[in-house]
Amino acid sequence: MTSASVGTGHTRTLLLNSTFEPLRVISWQRAVTMFYLGKVEVVKSYVDAPLRAMSARMETPAVVRLVRFVRRHRVRIAFSRRNVFLRDGYRCQYCGVSLPANELTADHVIPRSHGGATSWDNVVAACGPCNLRKGGRTPSQARMDLRRRPVRPRDLPSLALRLRRDSAPDPWHEFLVYGSTVEAAS
Repeated sequence: MTSASVGTGHTRTLLLNSTFEPLRVISWQRAVTMFYLGKVEVVKSYVDAPLRAMSARMETPAVVRLVRFVRRHRVRIAFSRRNVFLRDGYRCQYCGVSLPANELTADHVIPRSHGGATSWDNVVAACGPCNLRKGGRTPSQARMDLRRRPVRPRDLPSLALRLRRDSAPDPWHEFLVYGSTVEAAS
């Protein structure tokens, strides 16, 4: 099949579990293959992007739903600055202000100069002013309280794609809870 959609940006399809829970983003080609194999049903399509072949015509799938329920397996979450920000909801753990990633810093609760490790239970998201105010001290020495104790997350997908309302195609909006994460196709 060929598509008029490749040039218009409709190359991604949202894959839902049978319970309508968003699982991941896949290519429209994979979605079409899964549809013809009977593994998914098309829930929403990109109406302005028809697919054509010699003997078939269909609209490009925007959202597909698995016919059978798939149990999500737990994955060991890699420690990274981005995943710390996801765990903390892009919110400073000292003052509570919500900021974009480029305005956040990763702060060691117990500074490395005091023997603190770079690990899930010692690093939090912090805004620049709070990180500067805390400096090389512990929160108690700086008289600053943590909003939440840092711990290793259990539910972040290994390859998290943070979908914002302005970056998600219109047909996906009713299936996404904004601020949630969806696993990207590998």
